[in-house]
Amino acid sequence: MTATAQAFGALHRGRAPAEPLVLPGPWDAASARVFEEAGFPALATPSAGVAASLGYADGAVPPREMFEAVGRIARAVSVPVSADVEDGYGLPARKLVGRLLDAGVVGCNLEDSWGRKDAAAPGTLKDPHEQADYLAAVRDVAGGELFVNARVDTYIRGVADLDETLRRARLYVEAGADCVYVIKAPVDVIPALRDGIEGPLNVVFLPGGPSPQELGSLGATRVTFGPGLLFRAMDALRGVAEGLR
Repeated sequence: MTATAQAFGALHRGRAPAEPLVLPGPWDAASARVFEEAGFPALATPSAGVAASLGYADGAVPPREMFEAVGRIARAVSVPVSADVEDGYGLPARKLVGRLLDAGVVGCNLEDSWGRKDAAAPGTLKDPHEQADYLAAVRDVAGGELFVNARVDTYIRGVADLDETLRRARLYVEAGADCVYVIKAPVDVIPALRDGIEGPLNVVFLPGGPSPQELGSLGATRVTFGPGLLFRAMDALRGVAEGLR
């Protein structure tokens, strides 16, 4: 691994239960610098947040623009940056890894579904064995240069099945994933996920839900925010705009 990839991986190990790795999600270079200046040791870009900052719907950013955006974020800070690159945009593993490394990031999220991300057309889960093969290919190409966070989309694709979620997670870990991210898993299943998955567990913070520390006590190794921090910033900006008007 590069020095920053080593440092990023080390941040996931040996954490106390109530002290998960908290990774803010910058959507541009300016927000990344704010989070770095606040003292966070690493950052994780959210694809939905980057999409909104570029004027696209979630899942609609052309790959070239996404890699350019995460590259600007990575260049703006000195801490490690992991990038959410959705399902890999259909890129072969070698090309995907090359673009990630060229962008200067040390990790990536790869999700196991495709399609739109709204209720009208909720998308489809991928075959877990095919996804595991893809993750294994990414790991083979990247070696230790990338920290791979395998996202499991069962709960956002209408498959609220703990056994299926764990089956997918285990396949991905066996394929070489460094961390598993069961997006929007119900709070009450987090302890079962922690018990059933070998390796770090990523949990997303949702407004009104448990704090990052509480999520850590339930079993989260790391906590991310999706586009939530962008939405909070936009709410604050709307207040400023109303005051100006």
